Amino acid sequence: MVKRSLSDKLAILADAAKYDASCASSGGERRTSTGRGTGTDTDTGTGRGPGGKAGLGSSGGAGICHSYAPDGRCISLLKILMTNFCIYDCAYCVNRASSRVERARFSVEEVVRLTVEFYRRNYIEGLFLSSGIIRSPDETMGDMVRIARTLRVQENFRGYIHLKTIPDAAPELIEEAGRWADRLSINVELPTETALGALAPEKSAQSIRRAMADVRARREAAKDRTLRGTRPARFAPAGQSTQMIVGADAAKDSEILATSAGLYAGYRLGRVYYSAFSPIPDSSRALPLIRPPLMREHRLYQADWLMRFYGFAANEIAPPSGMLDLTLDPKLAWALAHRAAFPVEVNRAPREMLLRVPGFGSRSVERILAARRHRTLRYEDLVAIGCVMKHARPFVTLPGWSPGARLDAESLRARFAPSAEQLSLF
Repeated sequence: MVKRSLSDKLAILADAAKYDASCASSGGERRTSTGRGTGTDTDTGTGRGPGGKAGLGSSGGAGICHSYAPDGRCISLLKILMTNFCIYDCAYCVNRASSRVERARFSVEEVVRLTVEFYRRNYIEGLFLSSGIIRSPDETMGDMVRIARTLRVQENFRGYIHLKTIPDAAPELIEEAGRWADRLSINVELPTETALGALAPEKSAQSIRRAMADVRARREAAKDRTLRGTRPARFAPAGQSTQMIVGADAAKDSEILATSAGLYAGYRLGRVYYSAFSPIPDSSRALPLIRPPLMREHRLYQADWLMRFYGFAANEIAPPSGMLDLTLDPKLAWALAHRAAFPVEVNRAPREMLLRVPGFGSRSVERILAARRHRTLRYEDLVAIGCVMKHARPFVTLPGWSPGARLDAESLRARFAPSAEQLSLF
């Protein structure tokens, strides 16, 4: 095997990690010296090395991934694979065993060194670590756990750690991973068991679900107090997430959303991430030749948001065709398909219906509910609250405003749909 420098390995393994979308720090808190969260802010550095040149610590270079916390802060993470060697041969994966990509592998000590050095220079606030499978799931998971344990115990590292968990690894390794990491993720890979069996026959949907159930059970147990009032050790306090590849198989958006809804309900996931399939070299004939529109991935995220925060059920978001409208966001598309439910009387409608008004966000709805307890709201009040009235106007009525002549769904679609030139930007 070719002996590579640390910077060469970083370039290869950071690039290999870019296909994993489930890298986010949402729900994670910065740790104090005792390991408990503080919510402290840390500014990110500019990433300049000696002499002002962009080097290993460049915030725009290899290994640096920018995520966003729930409060809007931009958080920089070191996002890498421990190795892109893999014994599995998943058809959709660029790092599969039969792929002819350039290979590299970090040692445990090298990952610890990179993380600590980047963190000390204020280039990152945490680590996202995934890996190909070397020799066996247990050996690979064992090395990843050693990295997290070394960072926490020997280096006193209190930044954010997200570990990609290997479903077939021994339960005791998963347990220890959750002890040191803030978040664990286990990718379901594809929306259906049929697709997983066809494109990744070495992986088992049952073992993936079993591992996710184990993480959920351990997280719930970690929240319980003993008879003496003490709590057990923390376990993945920022929760677990997963990722699905979109467009590698024939699954429709309705199937993808139904799978996501089941995962949220069954395993209390923090997030489901959607990753548009990207064609890879020497790919299987079972895979499509072109990638799906990136707008499809975007629409799935919007639909996912409606399920999580707006009270929509998976089976009412996608139209009968099973595919989300690429020209309109799912909430607006739903409103146009249910014109009989509108206009909504803003001063009387229940919260559930206000959440379905295009242009009304969840925070705006809470402000509306709070304000109308004290007075009758008018059009200008909605503008001050932050509602996007450009979208909301045809769907609401209140003193001083009514939609006037009711426009049919097709007329409204023509008004709201972007032009072909605008769509091309995506």
